[in-house]
Amino acid sequence: MPFKTVQTTPIDGQKPGTSGLRKKTAQFRVPGYLENFVQCIFDGTGGAAGKTYVVGGDGRFFNAEAIGIIIRMAAANGAARLIIGQNGILSTPAASNLIRKYKTDGGIILSASHNPGGENGDFGVKFNASNGGPAPEKITDAIYLKTTEITDYKIAEEDAGDIGTIGSFTMGDCRIDVIDPVDDYETLMQDLFDFEAIRTLFQNGFRICFDAMHAVTGPYATRILEDALGAPKGSVINAVPSPDFGGGHPDPNPVWASELVAIMSGTDAPDFGAASDGDGDRNMIMGKNAFVSPSDSLALLTAYAHLAPAYAGKVAGVARSMPTSQAVDLVAERLRIPCFETPTGWKFFGNLLDAGMATLCGEESAGTGSSHIREKDGLWAVLLWLNILARDGRDIVQLRADHWRSFGRNYYSRHDYEEIPTEAAEALVSALREKLAALPGQSVAGMEISAADDFAYLDPIDQSLTERQGIRVSFTDGSRLVMRLSGTGTQGATLRVYLERFVDHSGDHTQDLQAALGPVIAAAESLADITKHTGRSVADVIT
Repeated sequence: MPFKTVQTTPIDGQKPGTSGLRKKTAQFRVPGYLENFVQCIFDGTGGAAGKTYVVGGDGRFFNAEAIGIIIRMAAANGAARLIIGQNGILSTPAASNLIRKYKTDGGIILSASHNPGGENGDFGVKFNASNGGPAPEKITDAIYLKTTEITDYKIAEEDAGDIGTIGSFTMGDCRIDVIDPVDDYETLMQDLFDFEAIRTLFQNGFRICFDAMHAVTGPYATRILEDALGAPKGSVINAVPSPDFGGGHPDPNPVWASELVAIMSGTDAPDFGAASDGDGDRNMIMGKNAFVSPSDSLALLTAYAHLAPAYAGKVAGVARSMPTSQAVDLVAERLRIPCFETPTGWKFFGNLLDAGMATLCGEESAGTGSSHIREKDGLWAVLLWLNILARDGRDIVQLRADHWRSFGRNYYSRHDYEEIPTEAAEALVSALREKLAALPGQSVAGMEISAADDFAYLDPIDQSLTERQGIRVSFTDGSRLVMRLSGTGTQGATLRVYLERFVDHSGDHTQDLQAALGPVIAAAESLADITKHTGRSVADVIT
């Protein structure tokens, strides 16, 4: 097997973010760009010699070609084995499961998650560590350092083999196993949930609509929901993965999953609606004419997780990202389990999960998961919901209403200002940061500020300190706002503004969401001068 060493030079801008390296697809297709980064993954993690990796992606444009390059480079770098999903398809949760199940040295996942795909869309590459989770900062920092020093990369001269057929082939001394992408994941779900109870639910006429958004979860949802559990054929819509996600934006929220929203708002709406994103790790949950916010979903799943076999009496704790609403904190307090607040980014849950300190985790950006893997998991969340509904007997809207009457409601919304010039976004955050020390005790929009800070997280396991993770402003009435710049875009900056107002169990839980949040919205504008800095009078996306 002829291998070659190609001379190269560092390429600016290859610093991994919270979810790996994301750029425009055209950038990744520039000769040498992907090759440089993949070589730095190998070099930054101690070399590939003798190691086993899981490789797969969400099927977006350039996915198969990129996997071919990775196969050729892994073989040239001395890897012993690659486990690859057929046709290069692996959802991010399924890849995490494979890394853990087969005890591999890590995985390379090709996805830009909920970002648009296609030739003019986005592409991404991230490395997951041997625990199945996103690489922690000490690993991504090492990879980035290599990108600034690289002088050459190794690659096989011949093309990669056939990844469209299940089976095995070799390239040099490297064995490549092409597997069914769904089998191992389906087995894991069967171990976690009461499939018989869910089958009975469907046999009794329960109806579901799952929107796979032309993305990777389609084959998983069809196999499990329709084939294994007996949901009526056609319950999974937009089920065939597409390189450009059907021309849509595979972000499971009411704006981009508008087809599902229309179905769930119709006169003959199903009992339960759900959607998942590009790589299958996020979820959106709906009842009839009712959107369940990700924050409320995490709180409800925590409150009723005991109805699923895997979690009965086994929820050691729960963790949420800092911007996520405090609804789950109330549940944890009543259950007398710890609730951890971490920075945004699933990697920050890894140590808690590995240490057995947290069992369930969630982010406001439509991500929920558990200790079964080390990634968020969209279809897992749907199955846990179905298991709860099958065992509890109430419909999802009634269950949520009863939950608010018991715990109170955290009115919550996120306002995104997208593709802001980076300089303007950073100026906004810097100006607000300078005000923080003087804010407590001041009144704004009729509310008194009780605390203000720039969130820092001290990991209770390894004592690592992560600073400047988002500005928090809390008010004496329990309201809260958070502002942070997102690291998931590929151009400009996205300002995310998180708004929260708590109404206790005896209050009005039926108010219009944005109206209920009116004072907090006004406070955010007053404190941060959002319109002045961004030139936008309203957010681009409100969820």
